[in-house]
Amino acid sequence: MKFLTSGKVKDLYDIDGDTILFKFSDRVSAYDVKFHQDIPQKGKVLCSFAQFWFDKLDVPNHFVEKKSDTEITVKKMKMIPMECVVRGYFYGSLINRWKKGEVSIPSGADTTMAAKLPEPIFDPTTKSEHDIPVNKEKALDMKLVTEEQFEYLKKTSLEIYNKMARIADDAGFILADLKLEFGLLDGVITLGDSIGPDEYRLWPKDSFEVGKIQEAYDKQLLRDWLTANGYQKQFDNARDAGKEPIAPQIPSDVISKMTQRYITAYEKLSRKSI
Repeated sequence: MKFLTSGKVKDLYDIDGDTILFKFSDRVSAYDVKFHQDIPQKGKVLCSFAQFWFDKLDVPNHFVEKKSDTEITVKKMKMIPMECVVRGYFYGSLINRWKKGEVSIPSGADTTMAAKLPEPIFDPTTKSEHDIPVNKEKALDMKLVTEEQFEYLKKTSLEIYNKMARIADDAGFILADLKLEFGLLDGVITLGDSIGPDEYRLWPKDSFEVGKIQEAYDKQLLRDWLTANGYQKQFDNARDAGKEPIAPQIPSDVISKMTQRYITAYEKLSRKSI
């Protein structure tokens, strides 16, 4: 088995001509900054979530099998260079981008923070170190996808979001948004990468309140701590100055809370112990 590369969270290994092994780590990143501390059991939770969602979603996907607590095997495919983001709530970067006129939301939508949108919107980005939002016209101009592929990815991403949102709702959660990745396998558009709390925002229904920062059962917990302590601005300033942002130390209580919430989210959604 040959080592291929390390991503922000996963290590990839070449098994044979058709198959890759994903090894999930406890590493964490936020705002495109990699941190030196691990989140205990994060890799185990992400691996379990990957199997759970690939089994639940009845669309072509590249999942083969779970090999261990932190490893899955997947089919090789050519990744499509566009990340498929679906937003069901008025939250996060969507707010500032809407204020700047960079993105449209459905007519009549409530623009209070965390309000549910009248219908989910497809809001894709480039697939790069620093993702850039794109609309259909820009995606076609950049040759990220063909028009036919864009329409298929939009339709399929919205369908996946709606199904996942129903499953989350049944478990007592709100699925606020979702990021999906697809590739081409034997010419067929196929769901790929992995799906878990690094790829979506998940809020408990019993504490949800429009107009408030929501209780995060996902990576947003770390983002919120960084923003509250001024680190997001520091990261932006460093990049503007052509420097690499320096990751701060994550407090132990934030680390332990992330572990607990990742585990709780998995166990409530899957109804299985981690």
